[in-house]
Formats: sequence, C-alpha cells, structure tokens
Amino acid sequence: MIKEKRWNFKKYEKEIYEYWKKYKIYEFKLDDREIFSIDTPPPYTSGDWHIGAVASYIIHDVVARSARMQGYNVLFPFGLDRNGLPVEVYVEKKYKISIARGDVSREDFIELCRKELDKLGEQYKEIVKRCGIFYNYFDADHPYKTDSDEYRALTQLTFEILWKRGLIYKDKRVNNWCWRCGTTIADAEIEYKEVEQDLYYIKFDLEDGNHIIIATTRPELIPACRVIIYHPDDERYTNLEGKYAINPITQEKILIKSHPRVEKEFGTGIEMVCSYGSFADIEILEEFGIKSKIIINPAGKLNENAGKYQGLTIKEAREKIVEDLRKEGRIVKQEKIKSNVPICWRCKTPIEFIEMEEYYLKQKEFKEELLALAEKMKFYPEKYKEHLITWIKNINRDWPISRRRYYATEIPIWYCKRCGYIYVPEPNFKEPKYYKPWKEKPPIDKCPNCGSTEWVGEKRVFDTWFDSSISELYVARYVYDMNIFNKAFPVTVRPQGYEIIRTWLYYTLLRSYLLFGKEPFKYVIINGMGVDEKGRKMSKSLGNIVFPIPIIEKYGADALRMWAVGEVKLGENYPFKEHKVAGNAKFINKLFNIGRFVSQFNKLDNYDTKKLYPTDKAIIAKFNKILRAVIEAYKNFDFFTVVRILKRFTREDFASNYLELVKKRLKGGLGNEKNSALFTIHYVFKGILLLWAPILPFITEYLWQKIYAKNREDSIHKQLFPKAIEIDKEEEYADKFNKIIEFNAKIWKLKEEKGLKLKDVISIDIPKDLEEFKEDLINLHNIVCKK
Repeated sequence: MIKEKRWNFKKYEKEIYEYWKKYKIYEFKLDDREIFSIDTPPPYTSGDWHIGAVASYIIHDVVARSARMQGYNVLFPFGLDRNGLPVEVYVEKKYKISIARGDVSREDFIELCRKELDKLGEQYKEIVKRCGIFYNYFDADHPYKTDSDEYRALTQLTFEILWKRGLIYKDKRVNNWCWRCGTTIADAEIEYKEVEQDLYYIKFDLEDGNHIIIATTRPELIPACRVIIYHPDDERYTNLEGKYAINPITQEKILIKSHPRVEKEFGTGIEMVCSYGSFADIEILEEFGIKSKIIINPAGKLNENAGKYQGLTIKEAREKIVEDLRKEGRIVKQEKIKSNVPICWRCKTPIEFIEMEEYYLKQKEFKEELLALAEKMKFYPEKYKEHLITWIKNINRDWPISRRRYYATEIPIWYCKRCGYIYVPEPNFKEPKYYKPWKEKPPIDKCPNCGSTEWVGEKRVFDTWFDSSISELYVARYVYDMNIFNKAFPVTVRPQGYEIIRTWLYYTLLRSYLLFGKEPFKYVIINGMGVDEKGRKMSKSLGNIVFPIPIIEKYGADALRMWAVGEVKLGENYPFKEHKVAGNAKFINKLFNIGRFVSQFNKLDNYDTKKLYPTDKAIIAKFNKILRAVIEAYKNFDFFTVVRILKRFTREDFASNYLELVKKRLKGGLGNEKNSALFTIHYVFKGILLLWAPILPFITEYLWQKIYAKNREDSIHKQLFPKAIEIDKEEEYADKFNKIIEFNAKIWKLKEEKGLKLKDVISIDIPKDLEEFKEDLINLHNIVCKK
C-alpha cells in the first residue's frame, strides 16, 4: 500500500532516472525483433535550449517509448550538432576576431570553437535527463558529436564514393554569397526578410537626347548595369527596342531590350539588369549573351570596376552614389517600399551574388527520382509532404557543397603542385579515415599523372548540411556496424521541424538516393515550433525565452511532457502556457491518488470474466475501446489524441464514476461481488498505467513498482501495451457505461440543486436500461426508488 499522500516528483524523478540507468532498462541489443530506428535531430550546441525546442525532443522520446511498448527493438540515439557557421559567428563575436581579416590562425580558431562547444553542450545533457528522455545508443552522457573524427570520417567517405561515381564536380559560377560569413551558401540556406527600403527614381539619358526614369532599391549597382529591359507589351517603351541609354555613373552605353520578366506595374515599368542583383539578372545576361561586369568583391566592398567608389562597403557606396546623382539632379523621386530581401540564414546579412569556384553535387538531373522516393515515405501530418515535393520541383541548380570556413568537415582533396591533378582518396569501407588536407599530406606517395611528390591540400570545408544529411547513416551505423545497418536502414522514423524540410530532410533524401538508390526513412514526423503565448518564436531579442529546468523544478517533468505532446496536434505550433503545465501537474497528482486507492486492495490476476458484475463488465468494455483507440493513435504518432482520450477516461470514467460505484463492494463486499471488483480495478488501472507510460514515464514507473512489479528489474518500460480481454456484448456494455455516467451526472446535479450532500438519501427511479446496475447505483447515490 502506498503511504505517501502526494506525488513527490522532486525526490522520485531523479531516483527513477538513476534506476533506469542502473538496470539498463532501455539497452539496445541486436535480437530477432524488428528494429525501430529513429534519426533524432541533434540539437545545435548554442547554449540556449529553450522550452519550445526541448518539447520536440520530448515528442521524440514518446515515439521511442511507445514503439518499445509495441514490441519493437528501439534504436534511439542522441547527438549534438557542432559543425558550421553558428559557432564560428559566436566565437568571432565573443573574442572580437575575424577569420576574413586573418586575426587568428586556423588551428587556434578551431580550438576556440571546440572549447566553446564543450562548455555550451553540458546543459543539453542535464536537460535531457531532467525531462525523462532516455536515449539508448548514444545516450545523454555519451552523445555522438558531428565534429568527432568518426562522424567526419563518414562524411568524407560518402564524398569519396560520390566523387568516384562522377556525381561531384568543380565549376566557377555565380552563387549566393554571404560576405559577412565569407562563404558561398546554397539556395536552401537563404531566408527572406521583409524590410523597408528606399526606392529611387533615377533619370537615365538616352542616346537620342531624351531620357527614361528607372526605379531601383540598389543604386550602388548602377556601375554594373549591362542592359535595360521593359515588358514586350508595354507600349510606353516599345519604341526604345535596340536603342541605347547612357549609364549616369560610368557614361557607358547600355542596350535597351524587351523581356517578359519585367513587372509593368512596379516602379516605372522599365528596369536595369546588373551583375548581379539577383539570379534573374544572371539568367537574362546569359540569355542575351552580354558579358557581366563584377563590381562587388567577396569582402562585400566595391572593387576596381566601380571606379572612384572602389573600397566602399555596399552601404557606403549606395549613400555616395545617391549623393552624386542627387547633385546632378538625376534623382527625381524617392519613396519608401517594403520588399523581401534574401538574407543568410545564419547571420541574417543580406546576400550578394558572386562568381566563385566551388564544388557541386549533382541534383537537378535527379528530380523525378527524388519525387518518386518522396512519395514512398509516409508523412505525419500528410500535408507536409507537399512542402518537400514543391521544393524538389523548383530545383534548377546543382548544390554547391564547398564553403570557405574553418569549423566544419574538410573536403578530402589534394592538388598536385606541378600539374594540378586532383587527388581524392579511395573509399575505405573497413576503417574510414578523417583527413585534414590543409595540414597533412595525402595518403599517396606521388602524383599518378606526373610523378611529383609535392601537394597542396584543399582548405575549403563542406556545407554543414553535407554533414547533417548523413545523420541517418551514422545512427544506423553504416560501415561501422553493418549488422545493425542492414536491419536499421532505411531508418524507421525521421522526426523534425517543418522549418528544415527543404534543408535537412531534402538533403538527406538526396544523399540516400545517390548512395543507395532508396529513401532514407519509412516515416517522417513533422512537429511544429514552440512559441510564446502570443504565437511568437522564442528568441533573445524578444526576451520571451522560457527555460525548461525552472518549470520542471516547479511542476515536475511529467507535467511538462504532458504539455509537450498534448497541447496541440502534431505539426502545429505549440504555445507555451504555464497554467497548462500547472493543470497537468494536478492531473498527475490525481493519478497518484488513484494509485494510492487501488494499492489498498489485493491484486486478482486470474478471474473468470463470465462472472463479472455488470458494472465491472461495463467499465472493462469501455476501457477495451479506449485501449484500441489509444494504441492506434500511438501507431499514428497522434499523441494529442492519446492525451485527450486517456485523460478523460482516467479522470472521469474510471476515477469519478467507476471507483465511486464499486467502493462499497471493494471495502465491504464478500465472495464474487468483491472479487469481480478487485479483478476489474487492477485490470483497468494496470492498463491505464501502461498506456500513460510513454508520456508520463516517472509517475507510471513509481506506481508500477509499488503495485505491479514482480521484482526490482521489472520496469513498466519493459512491458508491452496491454491486450483487451474478451467481453460478451462489448459494444453494448461500453454504451451502457456512458449512460451510467450520464445518470450519475444527473443525480449529482439534482442533489446540488436541492442542497443535499452527496451521501444524502434521494428518491428517484433508476431507468430500465440501467436496471442491472441497480445495486451499485443505489450504493453510490443512496437512492430510494419510488417504485
């Protein structure tokens, strides 16, 4: 019998977590069971793991726990994402240094990044444990790290494979360029931000002595203007076809041509095409065969082609050119407009378009194959599949995978100093090796082409998504343990946020197709984003971040977990409302009190169900329906429905109605009338605990150990979901229990209206269709029947 009067989560949650560790409750071992593998998204080690982000990892834990209770051998890994721009930006800001300026050596900078990541990563381990999230392959104490030699070696191995297959090539072309980060970025790494800009209406003289007015938000690109275009149907300008305007900055002649891209309603309906204002400008110049004139360098400053504006930043050049044009009377109007500006997704700097030599992974020629594989994966919710499909359909360039940064996986390439031969190591499938070409020699004696022994190592690194998009291979142990990989791949589930469908999910699909010709996942679970009460994303700038540990200290981990999975349907944004967590804490105490009550009575595991009292049969029939509905919801990752159904049944059907109906039989009954109730309360309550276990792992473990565990190692989390016992006329009796609830509510309301206490006598007839429950109804309500 449970003696405590309240659920002491502050004491028992930590004890229970240590119990799970000690007895290896979740240990993963290969056996005959089907593997249920989860490609858990490794959180980026930023040091600000707020409650909205943590909630999604609680959802992943519920996925793992519910799969385990369905009989799967669950492989549930934990990692930390430590590559890429964010840590570099953080270190540069903290130490007031710049890679671009060469303020620090590469090795020293890498060491600073690693040092900061180690500090920031510690809080993640503690939060994971406090939330009851229990990983079982790379656990909270030993997470995998995307900057480890083993992980980076696997990234490089996949590059070597794809290189040998001719799927990677080098080319010089215009790409998205972040001058702040000093690197090329892919289309998928661009965000768009609505900003207010000045739209300048500028007078361009025509060769014949007339003039036109062109509206632009980027006057600093006028020195790079190569052609002026208007819409073919715009009668205002058709007479200008083939004529020339004079560049007001350089005095060069600029050809005027028609092109259907022009929006007749924007500005004056005629626009300049510069190198480069956008990818559309690039395409038009290529279409017309007009040579580009680059005026912005990789540092975000104007170069020698900009004449007297050389050396100015983009902002400075804009201000100076506007000043000069205004002095000449060429700015005829200036107005404010709002427009979407492409920015770097990491540092939020507006991007430019720079011609650079990079390495590319082929993708555009495989769109049809990728679409077919996307269709094979089942999405939860289904609507998010369309996001992936739309992105694939709109791909029109190959993926630039090289970056000019430091803290990422190096591209394993060396160049012969004499002849320029490109050397990529042969893939080593037995022992993948991690290479650092910028500081070490290649694993080859001499150049196969010319025999030289002098090499130059590649200094560029991979795009961070080139690393991240092999996470499913790493957690399934590709190369490192093929016995696991052969059973765990394709990975069963990829859970992730909707905001990285076009990056992490898409690139993983691409890599899996190029390497294996198959989809990487069976199921894709898309969760929403944790936001504040006003629906805003949690961020430092808004000052609305809520951290999980104080909430856990106040209400317990189970209450937070119940909010995370029960607040909204999968795929929707979940606003954090503390009063909801507080309400969950009250429910958990209710569950604890139900357990205290049930623990008073001896278990009766074996019983002839044909002897069940009608009330007992009715609650079991209702529970059986609930049981099937909840398990089906778990299978569909619909935890919102699990909470909604199970919470009502536990509190209303079982506690408020059934237990009240059978108290007299439990405490004072004899023979079969008591045995029937004993069997039923334990059958149903045991089932309730098992169904709640994936969501409320701490309180259910405690109650299971107190009431049902056979020995110390008999954890509730080693059990399977219960199976329904057969009940004659189950549907009929389940419906009758609903009618019992309605009748009980009617009596309680009637007594309240009459000013009677719940134990007071009331004279009322019991409906004929509830006649067989008469004895329990009379005992509960102290009824004196009129007839």
